[in-house]
Amino acid sequence: MNSLYSFVTCAALLSINPAVAHVSHDHSIVNQIPLGYVKYPYQATYPGDNEVTADSVFSGITTFARLPWVQCLSKQSEETFDIAFIGAPFDTGTSYRPGARFGPSGIRAGSRRLTLYGGYNVPLEVNPFKSGLKIVDCGDIPVTPYDNAFAIKQIENGHKSLLQRPAFSPLGNDSVTGEPLVPISKDGKHHPRIITLGGDHTVVLPILRSIYSAYGAISVIHFDSHLDTWKPSVFGGSPSDQAAINHGTYFYWASQEGLIANGSSIHGAIRTTLSGPADYLNDDDSGFQRIEAREIDTLGVAGIIKKVRDVVGDKPVYLSIDIDSIDPAFAPATGTPETGGWSTRELRAIIRGLDGLHIVSADIVEVAPAYDTNAELTTMAAADLLFEVMSVMAKTPLGKVAVRAV
Repeated sequence: MNSLYSFVTCAALLSINPAVAHVSHDHSIVNQIPLGYVKYPYQATYPGDNEVTADSVFSGITTFARLPWVQCLSKQSEETFDIAFIGAPFDTGTSYRPGARFGPSGIRAGSRRLTLYGGYNVPLEVNPFKSGLKIVDCGDIPVTPYDNAFAIKQIENGHKSLLQRPAFSPLGNDSVTGEPLVPISKDGKHHPRIITLGGDHTVVLPILRSIYSAYGAISVIHFDSHLDTWKPSVFGGSPSDQAAINHGTYFYWASQEGLIANGSSIHGAIRTTLSGPADYLNDDDSGFQRIEAREIDTLGVAGIIKKVRDVVGDKPVYLSIDIDSIDPAFAPATGTPETGGWSTRELRAIIRGLDGLHIVSADIVEVAPAYDTNAELTTMAAADLLFEVMSVMAKTPLGKVAVRAV
């Protein structure tokens, strides 16, 4: 009875005190927030330099790296942020082992300990969690498992809903010249960045459609053991229009739709078998250059990084990471594993080598936790890769110095 009375009393107080029941989305109006109010009660306290660490990171609801959970697609549909994690639990475009629909929840579980010691990234010399950016976990896009065409549209609309919001933080000034920065997007707006947790790789087609709405044709850095530019007539035979869109053909369709910046996009860690040399000719036509996985033996990590940066240049870029770019010895839980891949350490170093690039958004896909070890090797690897991605993003704003007329 006492607990029921307390619940009713609290509910009544909330109904008559609008200052408690509602807090403005304007983060500058601090005088409306009641004393002791905690907007995100499950948010971790991220330690700073020489502060207490090793908190109980296994407590509370599971969001990516214990970030605040924001219901971006429902109750908090007007919430703004700088970087948002969003799940796309879709796996009905896969060709071998299903299960990536559980990838978002698995990756979040693998990320629990990212802030155990505070979150400072030593090689990149940044703590993305304390960089001044507003970073949130938006949960998952509601995706139907019964209709691929509808599911792909759901993913596009959900991603675009986040991308088309204004960023929470202003761009500020260039760190070298002190000049004000202007957005690098085609539409001239300062957009937030979205990190998508897949899902099989089919989800990238609707994501690139969303990206196009803000940036136009985008350069792509794609780490994967497979090309994913196969013609539908080759990969699966396209028995129907919808079957022609899957996790091996989505880049083919993206190229056909003009979503990819031809010639400034690149695959890395490729090591798949082919139907024949024609697959590479088709890949060329789709606008990609390639780095074979075995090239790391001759080029080394530094050479791989240089080749990627030479291709992309200073263009805005979308980063897509298939977890199978890592060798299955390090990341076994994936839909189409291929031996002979890069190690987790090598791929993390390569991603850190992208420091300074304008990565507008990113994803990690094909994590299928049901095939993982009890030690969560794959989901931890996926989370750690995204920690590197988030750190790179935190260091480089999506702006440039305006060109002055002479």
